[in-house]
Amino acid sequence: MPLPPAPGRRAAKLSAEAFLSSLSPAKQASMADDDLEPSSTTTAVAASRSTATAAKPKRVTKPASTKTASKTIANPASEALAPATGKASKSGSKAAASSHKPSRRTRNTGTGPTTLFVLDTNVLLHDPSSLFRFEEHDIFLPMVVLEELDNHKKGMTEVARNGRQVSRTLDSLVASQPADGLDKGLPLNATGQRTATGTLYFQTHPLDASLPESLPQGKADNQILGVVAALREQHKDREVVLVSKDINMRVKARALGLAAEDYQNDKVLEDGDLLYSGALALPADFWTKAGKNVESWQEGAITYYRVSGAIVDQLMINQFVYHEAPGEPSLYMRVTEIRDKTAVLKTLRDFGNPKNAVWGVATRNREQNFAMNLLVNPDVDFVTLTGTAGTGKTLLALAAGLAQVLDERRYTEIIMTRATVSVGEDIGFLPGTEEEKMGPWMGALDDNLEFLAKGDGGNAGEWGRAATNELIRSRIKIKSMNFMRGRTFLNKYVIIDEAQNLTPKQMKTLITRAGPGTKIICMGNLAQIDTPYLTEGSSGLTYVVDRFKGWPHSGHITLARGERSRLADFASEVL
Repeated sequence: MPLPPAPGRRAAKLSAEAFLSSLSPAKQASMADDDLEPSSTTTAVAASRSTATAAKPKRVTKPASTKTASKTIANPASEALAPATGKASKSGSKAAASSHKPSRRTRNTGTGPTTLFVLDTNVLLHDPSSLFRFEEHDIFLPMVVLEELDNHKKGMTEVARNGRQVSRTLDSLVASQPADGLDKGLPLNATGQRTATGTLYFQTHPLDASLPESLPQGKADNQILGVVAALREQHKDREVVLVSKDINMRVKARALGLAAEDYQNDKVLEDGDLLYSGALALPADFWTKAGKNVESWQEGAITYYRVSGAIVDQLMINQFVYHEAPGEPSLYMRVTEIRDKTAVLKTLRDFGNPKNAVWGVATRNREQNFAMNLLVNPDVDFVTLTGTAGTGKTLLALAAGLAQVLDERRYTEIIMTRATVSVGEDIGFLPGTEEEKMGPWMGALDDNLEFLAKGDGGNAGEWGRAATNELIRSRIKIKSMNFMRGRTFLNKYVIIDEAQNLTPKQMKTLITRAGPGTKIICMGNLAQIDTPYLTEGSSGLTYVVDRFKGWPHSGHITLARGERSRLADFASEVL
């Protein structure tokens, strides 16, 4: 097919009126939006470019003036340490701040300036990475905060380690900038933290603020409050917020009319009731509605079901589902596979039957049966158990561990540890070896071993019970958490008791000790946290439950009903 002839040079020139008249009304409107003047004459090249511009949606780019303004707000040295002069700087700040997305932590809902957060010392000691948790907002550190950090950096405690880590982080940020630019602020993303796009400011000269005379001027908390008050007077166009873990500090700030809030970034959940429970009840009419869409097959004594529908969106790997309806047999299953819009459910082994008892222990309720199925499953490497006092967490974990160590020889030994946080006052140093020092903390282990040895020994007599106890003790090692750094556990069954008193960092240290063939069980009661500054939302146990849910080699279950005694159950409910 021959190509059409090229247009002549005379046809390449059109008047603006003729060009616009040949376009559709929609394109004429878009050309009008681009401020095309009909009276101007253009060449065909310009007309074609205008047509392409009208046909494609325009891509908005940041002008050069906005970039300059963003630098002004990114390093507002005169703004952070001295009051701004002139209206031009304020307008430039507002223009630059409009390019930033509003953060979830900011209080203002518009596109106004970013928030300036003043951090208290306890926030840095609580979370050394808190400097990089405020997204696009700026951070201000008073000089008294640096003094308090220097006082807390000595020692081997967790607070001292955090203080030293904060000092190293600040040193890295300072070293990444010129020596004469400290008063202009330091970009928080200079060391590779891409999520933190704000600026860090240090107090480089005294700030005058009027506080009530009843507040002692020499106290560090009151000096920080004075800095917040002075910054609020200097920056009336942006919000200045004090962030502190000290409740009294926040109360005093609000009494003085200053904005203050708690550090919430370390909390996994705002409400403990939202924690993943590990079990889901199927609707009563589930089989009626999904009967035709369910496939089933059997492998030995185990039945598999493949279901589809809206229920699949609520399921996770290793989550337990159950169906209980009056007049129908109960069905308990575990999710083994999720693919596209279908899920495969596998029936469970009934450990409530005395024939399937593990080391003489038969489960007494639905959740205990779920937990035992996780504990004896060799494909599950990490198990978390939560529940109130007396729900059987330690007993189930020990029974499953002894059965797999002594009977099945799946693991070589049981290693048990716990957080040594006392309920009341500390009784001081304890004599003896590492295991002897941990003895008073392992009362729960002794109580459960006494029950397990009695149930397994039967009527073997005093000598038989003594031999059983000696055998059990030889396969259980009690270790302290203080000496876990650098270790690697091979083919071990590790039990971490009272895990609710651990921080997320401590939990990471313990879980990363696992080597090939090792299984780790974390147990705890989130209603009995004894560690200061830890809550249900920020506990290490809550952290790992939320992070490990849905992983094919982990499982979680919340034990709901206590089986210790009627007295313990009633006390857990009313006290």
